[in-house]
Amino acid sequence: MSLTNVISLLGGVALFLFGMSLMGDGLKRVAGSKMELILYRLAGTPLKGVLLGAAVTAVIQSSSATSVMVVGFVNSGMMKLGQAISVIHGALIGTSVTGWIIALSSIQGTGGWVSLLSTSTLSALVAVIGIFLRMFSKKQSHHHVGDILLGFAVLMFGMQSMSGAVEPLRESEGFLSLLTTFSNPILGVLVGAAFTAVLQSASAAVGILQAIALTGAVTFATAYPIILGIAIGSAVPVLFSALGAKVDGRRAAMSYLLIEVLGALIFGVLYYALDALIGLGLNHWRMDAFNVALVNTLFRAATACVLAPFPGFMKKLTALFVKEREDEKELNGELDRLDERFLMHPPLAIEQSRLTINSMATTARDNLLRAMKLLDEFSEERMRRLEQTEDLVDLYEDKLGTYLVRLNTNELNQQQNEAVSKYLHTLTDFERISDHAMNIAQTAREKHDKKISFSGTAGKELDVLTGAVDEILHLAIRCFVEEDVALAYQVEPLEERIDVLCDTMKLNHVERLQRGECSLTQGFVFNDLLGDFERVADHCSNIALALIELQSDEFDTHGYILDLKARHSHNFDTMYQHYSEKYSLD
Repeated sequence: MSLTNVISLLGGVALFLFGMSLMGDGLKRVAGSKMELILYRLAGTPLKGVLLGAAVTAVIQSSSATSVMVVGFVNSGMMKLGQAISVIHGALIGTSVTGWIIALSSIQGTGGWVSLLSTSTLSALVAVIGIFLRMFSKKQSHHHVGDILLGFAVLMFGMQSMSGAVEPLRESEGFLSLLTTFSNPILGVLVGAAFTAVLQSASAAVGILQAIALTGAVTFATAYPIILGIAIGSAVPVLFSALGAKVDGRRAAMSYLLIEVLGALIFGVLYYALDALIGLGLNHWRMDAFNVALVNTLFRAATACVLAPFPGFMKKLTALFVKEREDEKELNGELDRLDERFLMHPPLAIEQSRLTINSMATTARDNLLRAMKLLDEFSEERMRRLEQTEDLVDLYEDKLGTYLVRLNTNELNQQQNEAVSKYLHTLTDFERISDHAMNIAQTAREKHDKKISFSGTAGKELDVLTGAVDEILHLAIRCFVEEDVALAYQVEPLEERIDVLCDTMKLNHVERLQRGECSLTQGFVFNDLLGDFERVADHCSNIALALIELQSDEFDTHGYILDLKARHSHNFDTMYQHYSEKYSLD
């Protein structure tokens, strides 16, 4: 084999791997997001898990990508370990589809319509269509389809280049002798595993084996142990993905390796035992690209048939290999949703962010309600609980903010961009509402410690204000969680009424001070509460406005408020009158 052949081989491998990557990325962008959500929502039973795992992997062309997603599902608590094992079985079947696509490269033109399926003709046709879509279409979805077609064409040209480069090896005695050593089962498995671990792709490893098989020098005795080793080596990227995961996430990744190892052991021992006893006569069977794809598919399907019915056994086996560390501390269940593995799959990351920020919103609301109760019934135990919840809300803001910023660096469609913008615009408001809850709680402690009580009139006014704040808080959180824009329009009139209430109550308090009905100490506490309640209403207004502005695809809060009041739109006057009557100081 000359230096030219070596360079041609390496160039073919490079084209092949690049084509696989380009085609896989295009497939993920076109259908991957839908497949991911389907996988998350429908993998309910072992059979569904196997079928969905196979379907998703056939679409996105990577069992490792599917399995990494599944590890993220398990790690975030979205999926149980038993479900994950079933999906991984399906993924291992689905990854064999790539081998059949690659096998098309072995079809040669023999005249007639069959020549249209030859590698050169098919690749050229696909490449022309792909570049046409890439260059002349303005739709982003068409660009992704173009990437798929161009990736397929590059993959096929790479296979053709590899096949041409290794063709002289069929006459090389040294190469034939080397292949003979690979027929040693243990050596063949080790070589296949190591090669796949380096490439980080079982499909790529099978494709290269198919290219070598086109020389006609590869027999079943050589190919079979290498295929078993390729299966084992494909677990490496999944295992790496689980570093730092929780115990169930690590067990899900380990199940991938154990399934492949058990499959290789079962069908390796079974084949070589039967061959030794009765002589199956397959060892000298000459392999081509289609035969390699066939053996690979049969092995993976047989492994799933034998092991998939026993997810409980696999769970126990993974527990033996992956022990729960004594010092392992579980994070809050809601924050566990923000798994880094989902950042490469925006629909999943956005769905998890939505659920998490909704939890943050309700937590901040509940904290404020607890603080308001402390004004009448203060206790140190409730105060400690409120402080712990405030720390949790701060953690929400930190984790969600970082996660959303990282997510925003991905290629997002308009709907996804709007969702991320809404979450980033409202994140601080939820955190500030919880901060004001702490301020109110500290005021309640001061009121309790100093035995401060308000006058009858001040107490009644405060009851009216807290009622209004309670309603605006529930309105804002509900419109955000349910994405109800109609409900969001009710927030601003109530916020306006709360501003008027606070201004009026401050003036009334000054009059009571002048009449001697209230003291300065009472006044400081009273004004502190008014300031916090007014700011809470402002943040509720910001939350509702973010929802409204997203509907109109712009962020101009000041302009919107001026327009709302000037035009008296969306029943602003009617709603304001309603709240004025409902929350009156008369």
